[in-house]
Amino acid sequence: MSFCFNFDVAAPTTNPDDVDGNELQNIKKDNAAKSMGGNAKPAEPVKEAKEHRPLSGPQVCPEDAVTETVTIGTLPPLHFLNETVFEKTAAEREDGEEILSRTAEQRSDLISGVYEGGLKVWECTYDLLELVEKDGETFGGKGVLDLGCGAGLLGILALKRGARQVHFQDYNSTVIDQVTVPNVILNCQEGDDVDSEDDTEGSNKGKMQERDCCKVKEVKDEKPPAKKRAVEQHPLLARCRFFSGDWRTFLVLVKKEEPQPKYDIIFTSETIYNTAYYPALHETLHSLLAPGGLVYLATKSHYFGVGGGLHLFETFVEQRGVFSLHHLWDGEEGLQRHVVVLRFKKENE
Repeated sequence: MSFCFNFDVAAPTTNPDDVDGNELQNIKKDNAAKSMGGNAKPAEPVKEAKEHRPLSGPQVCPEDAVTETVTIGTLPPLHFLNETVFEKTAAEREDGEEILSRTAEQRSDLISGVYEGGLKVWECTYDLLELVEKDGETFGGKGVLDLGCGAGLLGILALKRGARQVHFQDYNSTVIDQVTVPNVILNCQEGDDVDSEDDTEGSNKGKMQERDCCKVKEVKDEKPPAKKRAVEQHPLLARCRFFSGDWRTFLVLVKKEEPQPKYDIIFTSETIYNTAYYPALHETLHSLLAPGGLVYLATKSHYFGVGGGLHLFETFVEQRGVFSLHHLWDGEEGLQRHVVVLRFKKENE
């Protein structure tokens, strides 16, 4: 989408019914501190977290979907809905959150507290995919969380390379229902090459087209690949769960489960653009990362207008003293982009 950031960033608020106990008190304290900034516009309510269950009927991917495919080295091909077509057909789609109409009206890829960018595949996602291909990260038997998933390409990759379970989370329910879930379905078609939980590395070599300079091969006027199968019957989809909502209410929701989910790998891309979200993001990572687990974060050096960026987040993480942070890749061209990894600090660090 040819939009730009909306720079009027408002501090999030919440509904007391969304959370309970200490979590609500913490959110109230943070919101009170943010409101002392003085010039913030009235905020939108924080999105209450909920789980989306797409398996209630014999759903299949739409026959007339226009898709794109990205292929990188030996990674399996990743299919996703063409965002330009999605934009042009926005008026025909269900839009209870009104994010499609509001982003079109304001020509913005970000309306803080309303829409957090999930309809677009951002550049840093491709950086992280390329790093996974280069380093040969395996997912066999692992639990993976795609946090702030948007199109869900990172989680889909883990799913196709043998992850035991993949959970997808995005701020907007519209993104989950109309982008993430359809994209997962696109990648659950018969005939696609999918690794087993043993993660047979390199089994797709020679079966893919190459991708250069972060450009995606667009497949126009083509139907989704291979045959269709009712998605509720597909074993890959059975490994997935989908959530929408603010990170804090999402955390409250999953912490109610017994046992509480813990993830071996957490992917998060282009999620540190707003410093006001750092406490909630850090708390979520701290609570949901398994011992010995890894957080892969892809980001730009700085997000103009909204104020966040890698240096500020590194400082925040260092002050909290929970994680060590190491650079895996640093881009040198244009607005610098980075991929870093977070892991729990050892006692002697």
